[in-house]
Amino acid sequence: MSISIEKIDGTRYDLASFGLVPLTFTVDSPIPRHSQESMEGRDGYIDTGTTFEGRTMRCTFMLKAVDKFDYVLLRDEVFRLFDARQHFYIIDKYEPRKRWKVKTATSFTPERVNIRTGKLEIEFTSPSAYAESYGTTLDPFTFTAEKWQVGQGVISEDLVYAHNTSTFRIYNGSDIPIDPRRIPLKIKYQGASDKLKIRNITTGDEWQFNGTSSTNDTILLDGVRSLKNSLTIFGQTNRKLITLEKGWNDFTITGASGSFLISFEFRFHTI
Repeated sequence: MSISIEKIDGTRYDLASFGLVPLTFTVDSPIPRHSQESMEGRDGYIDTGTTFEGRTMRCTFMLKAVDKFDYVLLRDEVFRLFDARQHFYIIDKYEPRKRWKVKTATSFTPERVNIRTGKLEIEFTSPSAYAESYGTTLDPFTFTAEKWQVGQGVISEDLVYAHNTSTFRIYNGSDIPIDPRRIPLKIKYQGASDKLKIRNITTGDEWQFNGTSSTNDTILLDGVRSLKNSLTIFGQTNRKLITLEKGWNDFTITGASGSFLISFEFRFHTI
């Protein structure tokens, strides 16, 4: 098997070529967090919902060095590579177009097998219960793009995430709604407007900018931030957010004038 890791800055390591040969990769199921209430005089309890904790996974590796001197150097490089203070992404070759954001969960001890090989198991912890797609919705949805994983929410219909009409649809292939307070979502509007209003009819969310924009201006909803040409306009908005329900979301835009382009950029998040 093959495991890669990718640092937050985009640097990617094929661990086998690094001298760290993966033997197993085990992903645990999501950990449920049940909420409940009890009532006096009533048997059982009232189920008030379930959410997920983060996710855990484990890898076992064979450490293969050139000689006994190289073994010690390689061991130390592994310690640096899996620095528990930093997040990174772990990618399994059997699902190469999705990734898990993780940290090293605990200390680990390489067990020396002979003068140039060793064996170790590393446990990882993810703050999210979900894997994310390697590609974003602004990448092509084609096999040649090599950005999307089979079984990760991509459907056979043409998926378009940049529109120039006042009504359109956006598809969220995730197993969960996309809430920009927790999951990165960028909505970019380019063009002229007066009191621009973006409404998700499916969720009822409505975002409004009480100012104007010209043809060459860019309005960006980046997570919880509202920006115009990189400067905050949060105080000139209705202080609301746009979320995306699972599946199709129907949108309308009012206040736009002339030609414009609106785009939605996010990753699919799946169990």
